[in-house]
Amino acid sequence: MRVTNSETLAVRSAAEVVSVRHAVRRCAVEMGLSLIEQTKIVTAASELARNMVDYGGGGLLHVETLDDGIRKGLRLIFEDRGPGIPDVQAAMRDGFTTGSGMGLGLGGAKRLSNEFELRTAPGEGTRVTIVRWKGAS
Repeated sequence: MRVTNSETLAVRSAAEVVSVRHAVRRCAVEMGLSLIEQTKIVTAASELARNMVDYGGGGLLHVETLDDGIRKGLRLIFEDRGPGIPDVQAAMRDGFTTGSGMGLGLGGAKRLSNEFELRTAPGEGTRVTIVRWKGAS
């Protein structure tokens, strides 16, 4: 698999969450994702960026366009150096929140993505990687 384009964005505030939405939508449009695919990846990115700001103290988003010869995709890697997620199983359940949100962020982002990977450890931060493939359901 080949990364054909990449960019990194700092995500430390609500205003930068908006910038994440715009950057992800631009990349999704440029690579020809359908409107539904665009909406799914932008919504997932927004949820994960908001979590990174609210719970991880901010961090970095790496946006990569992918080409594996047969298909094209958009990979988003969210990295923070926050406190980590002490109970991943609970955090993935809809309705679970340690803040004031609705608790749909991680589980919702997973459902909106074709691929989802979460790595976290208490005191070491969190890394969430999602991929949306063009033409995948």
